[in-house]
Amino acid sequence: MHKYQESEVEPHRIGAIASRLEEAPPEEILRWAIGQFGQRLVITTSLQVEGMTILDMAWRLDPAIRVVTIDTGRLHHESHELMQLVRDRYQIPIEIYYPDAAELEAFVLSEGINSFYRDVSLRLRCCEIRKVKPLERALTAAAAWVTGQRRGQSPTRSQIRKVEIDRAHGGILKLNPLADWTAAQVWEYVREHDVPYNPLYERGFTSIGCEPCTRPTGAGEDPRAGRWWWETDVPKECGINFLPGGSGVVRKSAVTRHKHDAPGS
Repeated sequence: MHKYQESEVEPHRIGAIASRLEEAPPEEILRWAIGQFGQRLVITTSLQVEGMTILDMAWRLDPAIRVVTIDTGRLHHESHELMQLVRDRYQIPIEIYYPDAAELEAFVLSEGINSFYRDVSLRLRCCEIRKVKPLERALTAAAAWVTGQRRGQSPTRSQIRKVEIDRAHGGILKLNPLADWTAAQVWEYVREHDVPYNPLYERGFTSIGCEPCTRPTGAGEDPRAGRWWWETDVPKECGINFLPGGSGVVRKSAVTRHKHDAPGS
């Protein structure tokens, strides 16, 4: 996994850069990152509305920006349609990463096609194969990656910073330009710039992942309540993103604890 080179961002400068950019608007953060890292900057997106906002902003700064998405093999049809629409609209050759076929086949043969409903440890293993490992491959040569995470999305994201060191991916920089934005600000940008978005939002979805693991949310529900809704007392994360402080969202030791403390996953 890639680690910092002195010619990119010296480790002793990261704190000062993070402090300076913490109050900066997302366009300024993206402009700095594009200038600093060039093609070693990766815009990662599941094409949710926040990711589409970041993609649009970055494209306006650099039409040659690298965009990566993960196709888990269980996405909604609407998500695939949006991938094609993005390619046609922005003329960006989206880099699509897929799960390792042999590993996925072995997992499904051993546990079943929908084993994630049965136990949190199986759901996390499914996410690891379908999402986490493909992302690791996508970031192998990256110096920094950009996400659409916001603090208001869930308690597990409430402490994210706009510039962080991602120790889970070899110490590269992780940028969250929309960290302090509200959902209303995101939608305002989308409408103002005519950014394409997934039509599932118009059917009550507030967070869109794999088809069997995502449902619409009701009035007053947490925006991520539709993700893995059968689970209780477990962070609504897949393992791609880490909690503040660098601890894993749910690692094996935590899985064992949750299996005994709470029903479901």
